[in-house]
Amino acid sequence: MLAVQFVIVLLAIYLGSRLGGIAIGYAGGLGVLVLSVFCQIKPGNIPFDVIQIIMSVIAAIAAMQVAGGMDYLVSLAAKLLRKHPKYITFLAPIVTYIMTLLAGTGHTAFSTMPVIAEVAKGQGIRPSRPLSIAVVASQIAITASPISAAVVFTAGILEPVGVSYLMLLGICIPTTFVAVMLTAIVSNFLGCELKDDPVYKDRLAKGLVSDTKVADIVIKPGAKLSVVLFLIGIVAVMAYATAISGSVGLIENPILGRDHAIIVFMLTIATAICVFCKIDTNQILNAATFKSGMSACVCVLGVAWLGDTFVQAHINEIKEFSGSLLQDHAWMLSIILFFAATLLYSQAATAKALLPAALALGVSPVGVVASFAAVSALFVLPTYPTLLAAVQMDDTGSTRIGKFVFNHSFLVPGVVAIALSVLFGFIVGNMVL
Repeated sequence: MLAVQFVIVLLAIYLGSRLGGIAIGYAGGLGVLVLSVFCQIKPGNIPFDVIQIIMSVIAAIAAMQVAGGMDYLVSLAAKLLRKHPKYITFLAPIVTYIMTLLAGTGHTAFSTMPVIAEVAKGQGIRPSRPLSIAVVASQIAITASPISAAVVFTAGILEPVGVSYLMLLGICIPTTFVAVMLTAIVSNFLGCELKDDPVYKDRLAKGLVSDTKVADIVIKPGAKLSVVLFLIGIVAVMAYATAISGSVGLIENPILGRDHAIIVFMLTIATAICVFCKIDTNQILNAATFKSGMSACVCVLGVAWLGDTFVQAHINEIKEFSGSLLQDHAWMLSIILFFAATLLYSQAATAKALLPAALALGVSPVGVVASFAAVSALFVLPTYPTLLAAVQMDDTGSTRIGKFVFNHSFLVPGVVAIALSVLFGFIVGNMVL
């Protein structure tokens, strides 16, 4: 029956990915229904902790966006990229990495893509090079963001085994960033030069390539203040998480745990932005970040619940089959996470579904920390929103999806970046843990 139930899980995820967007969460719920009613499996734990964190962080980001904070950050990024256009392949991933690091969501990359494509075209640089690594950087940075649900959850399960929240960030931030920048070097040599690309030549001849410059963004009066308030919230989260950490112990027996602290800090910052930046709160519900964030909540609800239902029902069989293998070859966890993330389409959902089981199977804390970056393999199937947006915004046709689905512009940079992140994670992890 295990094989049959596993096929049910895969079919549910496949159906969701085919429908696209929020439907993967719907299909996860369908999978739980089939497993519980027809296979008599007790439903697993609903990941309310992860969902609450995503909701609170997105609420604050959406308020900042309505106040003009996102536009202000994008304007700063645009100035940097236009000032140094020759280095677009290296600057673009830095911009998307930092924005994701601060915001806790990779959807912030949407707003920078038109500028990246414009600057690359202006320099005669193949736009697929900076766009592909920029998208990958925005995904991997989730595993280094102090306020992402994936990091907060992973820190929570690692703290009892001796890895603190700050220690996790201290390993993940430098290893993923260095991996991304080294991958940018690789990306700079992928594909032929733009002037030699037959697809570009064809589109240019048909008048399908625009030379219009992206319009400058008008900054709202409260934009800068909203960014300052949001950054204060991030600092407060990190300071409090450090203070209550067992390794620091500044606050013993805290009333607010880390998860609750992030939620109340983010909602408090959202309130401050509404009050001091004088925004129309009705606009928050229509903000792009709010919509994408709430969609992510449903996706995590469905797929993480489905994954937990299956894993908990067969934890003994899984331990028997792969326990000793993962203990002896911890790097194999990264491969499992890589393919799981490809199907689950969420770093938080993948972490929630598999990392507790990995620790239960005896995988070392170093193995879990080093493999953590592999939950960002959302680029394998070319249907993720930021990936599709990059393809659509590159009117030269250099950023494209091949006939065989997997031969797209993002696969090589993504695999290289994750492989390097995991490798550096093991090196640094063994040094400090």
